[in-house]
Amino acid sequence: MNEKLKVQSHHLERSAYLYIRQSSMRQVMENVESTKRQYDLRGRAIGLGWHDDQITVIDSDQGESGASAAWREGFQRLVSDVGMGRAGIVMGLEVSRLARNNADWHRLLEICALADTLILDEDGVYDPANFNDRLLLGLKGTMSEAELHVIKARLRGGILNKARRGEYRCPLPTGFIYNEVGGVVLDPDAQIREMITHFFETFSRVGSATQTVKAFAREGLLFPSRFRNSKRVVFQPLTTSAALRTLHNPRYAGVYAYGQCLYRRTVDGKKQFRKREPNEWLACIPDAHPGYISWEQFQHNLKALETNGLGYQTARVSPPREGAALLQGRVICGRCGCHMRARYVTRRGQVDTWYVCSRAYVSRGEPHCQSIAGWPVDAAIGELIAAEMTPAAVELALEIRKEIEARYDEADKLRLRAVERAQIDADLAQRRFMLVDPNNRLVADTVEREWNDKLRMLSDLREERVSALREDRATTMQSAID
Repeated sequence: MNEKLKVQSHHLERSAYLYIRQSSMRQVMENVESTKRQYDLRGRAIGLGWHDDQITVIDSDQGESGASAAWREGFQRLVSDVGMGRAGIVMGLEVSRLARNNADWHRLLEICALADTLILDEDGVYDPANFNDRLLLGLKGTMSEAELHVIKARLRGGILNKARRGEYRCPLPTGFIYNEVGGVVLDPDAQIREMITHFFETFSRVGSATQTVKAFAREGLLFPSRFRNSKRVVFQPLTTSAALRTLHNPRYAGVYAYGQCLYRRTVDGKKQFRKREPNEWLACIPDAHPGYISWEQFQHNLKALETNGLGYQTARVSPPREGAALLQGRVICGRCGCHMRARYVTRRGQVDTWYVCSRAYVSRGEPHCQSIAGWPVDAAIGELIAAEMTPAAVELALEIRKEIEARYDEADKLRLRAVERAQIDADLAQRRFMLVDPNNRLVADTVEREWNDKLRMLSDLREERVSALREDRATTMQSAID
């Protein structure tokens, strides 16, 4: 059927909508000919009888993928105006410009058929209310979606092949860099390497991510963090999320891992993902590059985190915490088999310890299972420990003290690294200031301010190191007296 025969007078009374889209901003900048061809469809509309002022151009979706309409405001506006009967014809260079998803495409066809709106592409004019035209448009939509699938599968296949060989370059976590030949090596910055090594040693000692964060805060240490898609590394206070992210990353064990999560799109266009088990990873290559810990230690850390998350189940063994109770986190209720909590009550000017089984009360609102005074139990356990004390145990206590002193020395070494880095930054700021023309005060004042900031930061780090050393010595002396 001739194109002009399909265009009726009631179509010409409404507006002509020209929808323009490119899938990425790179295509917008480089594929200028495609954009020009899409804008040239205005001439087709004018040739069919529409006036220039009747043509509405929707190009707000430039740089957006056509895989879904959830994030395309321009397409949503187009569908809305068609449904309200404002459009006499919808124009797009090809079906893939309008949609690459069958659900979105057929929804547009249905609305156009109900509103008696025509569709125009580079090949001709179609009436969605006509069975033959609608069948042809449906086939074009199916082919467009299949084309997108083939393109993605081809690109995905190449990525997977490189990933299975361990050659696909993924963003590296802090502490690793790519060398000149593309291999993964440890960061040449000694402060970064030593801080990450200290992090894993601290976790092995305390057995908890939260306690590791507290230990870093107590020692006044900052943890290195790299900005996304950047080589710049900053030192900032360690957070629980950063600690968990580091502990769950297999790259720190020298393992090349790819496909740890499975992503899918929801109805509203948002990404939803779930973690895969290690045996489901698309690629897992041990000893692919140097690491900070072994694969066995990595697995042990994950099991420790899993055990810490079991709550009050019997399988959990809590790490020691603050408080005078000798058996905190260790006492198990003889009635229900749950771990008992340590509670402290101040009575007659002294603090009494009680072991309370409150699982039923917390979870179901039932009365406490039982509570036991802590001091008789602690006294009995203390006598058993004293009776079992041997020279070997005394030597063990001395070894523990040496380990604590070594830990303090390691923390001071890391603080000294931070002072050295601040000194380097201050010297660099000084050299920049010396190179500035003194008469150019607009630049000299800014550079001088930066130099003063670096000097102030250096002074603060030095004072913090001296204060921390004083506290460490006082703690060591007090433990020796005890």
